Amino acid sequence: MSLNDSHYPNDAGQSPHTALLGSEFVSFDEATQTASMRFTVKREMCTWRGGVQGGLVAGYLDDVMGYAYVAATGGEMAPLNLDISMSLIRLIPEGATIIGKGRVVKGGRRVIFLEGELLGEDGTLYARSTSTALPTPRPTPTETGMV
Repeated sequence: MSLNDSHYPNDAGQSPHTALLGSEFVSFDEATQTASMRFTVKREMCTWRGGVQGGLVAGYLDDVMGYAYVAATGGEMAPLNLDISMSLIRLIPEGATIIGKGRVVKGGRRVIFLEGELLGEDGTLYARSTSTALPTPRPTPTETGMV
């Protein structure tokens, strides 16, 4: 899967949070409404314990869950979170490559239900999450003044 994939918006790589998280789009499965992303944990994301700070784990999960919805709508829509719940199962170590899986559970006209998980390359489960969000038109960098 390349960055030229139809599920990867042309302007997605320009997002400041994408650079911070080190997000890399891997694939989108239309049948299961599941997006896969890869992240390499940067030192800046870690606490003195040597692992990713909990709020930043939420950032990885939010990114992959949100991207599942963006891809499911062909880049037309984006979720606006009302609530995110997550379980931190084990410490994500500095330098780890983690695989994020985000899925649209239900994408309604008024509310969206999403779920996500972060896994090690060996399948180790690091964190899980669910999100309830509102469907909104996907903003562009030009519209928001970010370019």
